[in-house]
Amino acid sequence: MTFEIKSRDAAGRIGIFRTKHGTVNTPTLLPVINPNKMLISPDEMKHLFNIEMIITNSYIIYKNKDLHEQILQDGIHKLMGFNRSIMTDSGTFQSYVYDDVEIDPLDIVEFQREINSDVGTILDIFCLPDAGYSEVKKGIMETIRRARESVNIKKDMLLACTVQGSTYPKLRERCAQELSKLDADFFPIGGVVPLMENQQYKELVECIIASKKGLDPSKPVHLFGAGHPLMFSLAVALGCDFFDSSAYAKYAADMRMMFPWGTLKLDGIEELPCCCPICSKYSALELKKINFNDRIRLLAEHNLFVSFAEIKRIKNAIKHGSLWELVERRAASNPYLLDALRVLENNECKDWLEQFDPVSKNSALFYTGRHTIHRPMIHRYHKRALERYAPLHKNIVIFPEAEKPYTRFYHDEILQFLQKANVGFVVETTFGPIPLELDEMYPFAQSVVSEMTDVETIRFVRKFGNKFYEKYNVLIRYGKDHDKQIKLLKSNDEEEFDIDLLRIKAVVNMQFGKNVDKALFNKKKIKLVKSKKTGKIRNVYADNNHILSMRAHDGLFTL
Repeated sequence: MTFEIKSRDAAGRIGIFRTKHGTVNTPTLLPVINPNKMLISPDEMKHLFNIEMIITNSYIIYKNKDLHEQILQDGIHKLMGFNRSIMTDSGTFQSYVYDDVEIDPLDIVEFQREINSDVGTILDIFCLPDAGYSEVKKGIMETIRRARESVNIKKDMLLACTVQGSTYPKLRERCAQELSKLDADFFPIGGVVPLMENQQYKELVECIIASKKGLDPSKPVHLFGAGHPLMFSLAVALGCDFFDSSAYAKYAADMRMMFPWGTLKLDGIEELPCCCPICSKYSALELKKINFNDRIRLLAEHNLFVSFAEIKRIKNAIKHGSLWELVERRAASNPYLLDALRVLENNECKDWLEQFDPVSKNSALFYTGRHTIHRPMIHRYHKRALERYAPLHKNIVIFPEAEKPYTRFYHDEILQFLQKANVGFVVETTFGPIPLELDEMYPFAQSVVSEMTDVETIRFVRKFGNKFYEKYNVLIRYGKDHDKQIKLLKSNDEEEFDIDLLRIKAVVNMQFGKNVDKALFNKKKIKLVKSKKTGKIRNVYADNNHILSMRAHDGLFTL
């Protein structure tokens, strides 16, 4: 297995990528190394940042006569002075920048294989964002043709087949689908550097999603040319595992310093807002006075320290289930990223993301603003509540949001209502109406919200509530003449209201599928085992067979 996924959050994942020269923990950043001009050598990077993989351009080496002969004899690892994994690019980006790449597509793949590259890359056709549809379609068909031929000669080298398609989602998805049929090991998303250079993050997100929809989800994905930490978290949340950065050196040469929230010119900085080893050792004034070449080196180190720190931050967020919170914080730093998040608010995108987002996480859901209501997890609840939840009673009492758990808070009121009539109970929350029997299910018992809610969330929840309440005949709002309305309902002379039995039926349907409760519980004697300490359900027996265990941390079941 070349790529093994260990943890997930959103469509992001922590994984292990295996090559001939070791393992690479993802998500990760591959520093771009120019063999003709090493600002920081790979060996220095290994000791400074513990990098596990670098990327260099095989076409530059191929065109250099001195390097060409040397590398065929010694191999890429000796030339780079790096004994860990190395990926090589093919010259596609040079064709975009200089329009002068003259090499047979198979020759460059063979060259990468002969110099012992761990991951080689096909020579794909770079499709510009402003290219016409016919031109782009012709380009991706040629890219697919080259990929088919290249996989036949890769031998033991892992091969990266780049997804192209400009800003045409259907073409990108088609390209990705065709490449996924091949014996490829690694999928870069290409042709997006111009979008990032112009901060067209909305179009970038659309390109990533279209590519991911067509790609084999078991293979790693590389976002070519993505070198700024500002957008790492969003790209990871959409399923990107690798990034490459030459920006650390280019920005340094222009006296620019990267930060997780953006970029600052050194000349305009009075105090360094960073605690990396460079910023801890020097003041802004001292940096400005250092020799120009030495200053470039120090700024490049700073840029890499900041970039790798963001990668670590993202990994921690995935582990703790808080990646969306990090994405929303980063988006708040840049209006173009805020526009990009808007793309994720349409139902088609949310349906796609919801497939990958875990049903529960290791941390509470934090409301951070208007984007929270559009998270895949909330979308999942709204969708399943409309499709899977079946109320026991068609008349309900609607409680306002209160202290959690709602069942305990409204215990006395529930008993009083049930003495008068058959009713169900719903609590109106920040995330929409929630039946009481679902109040322990993640994320509702495990959420933290502010006292003030934004207008857009209120409108969105109201719209969902209107659909949800179509299930019911009579809505009785607690505190608004509810006594008069209850008297008009049928008295409670039917079966006893059992919140525990309602809970297990409602949760299995929401978790596993519509009417699953009938398959599990119908015509069976149900026995519940509860925690003596908390009174919560722990195990469920049907005809003396242990069929379910309720997980304490998320209120969901293990079969």
